[in-house]
Amino acid sequence: MTIKKASNLSKTVLVIAGSDPSGGAGIQADLKTLTSFGVYGMTAITALTEQNTRGVLGIFDIPLDFVVKQINCCLSDIGANAIKIGMMHNSELINGVYEALKNNEIIGNKKIKIVLDPVMVAKGGHRLLKADAVNSLKIFVKKTNPVLTPNIPEAEILTGMKIKNLTDLKIAGEKIINLGASHVVLKGGHMN
Repeated sequence: MTIKKASNLSKTVLVIAGSDPSGGAGIQADLKTLTSFGVYGMTAITALTEQNTRGVLGIFDIPLDFVVKQINCCLSDIGANAIKIGMMHNSELINGVYEALKNNEIIGNKKIKIVLDPVMVAKGGHRLLKADAVNSLKIFVKKTNPVLTPNIPEAEILTGMKIKNLTDLKIAGEKIINLGASHVVLKGGHMN
């Protein structure tokens, strides 16, 4: 199969995230969504998970230098109209992804939006972001001004507040904007 250059494709998105072998989240879910909208998706896989619909059983880290090589390989050939970032599970990876995007002139390029889903905890409770990496993630947000798409538990971690109702949701959204996000899509599925 010959891959067309980005100029011949309608839209291209590079997804930087973990792999979910059951297909319900991560790279697999993002590719399904992009394909359904006629968008050409590329991937840089940050971790392999041992995961199914019942939960995450284990995580295998992809070495940072290989994650960066995947990013560079896609951006130098096909390019991207947008970047979608999911699971970045430690500070080294967060900082490495930032540097790779900066070196590829994505950071500060107003034509290329960054969407960040701050994946922190799996549905079953398995921690997907190391506790000591939360501050690195906040710095990443400040430096990249992404569209941020946290769920309620992730928003609570980012803001340090409990979200119990719509008023709390709005306050948390404002706090997340103050962290540096350009926009916030605060997913309310965890709230009654």
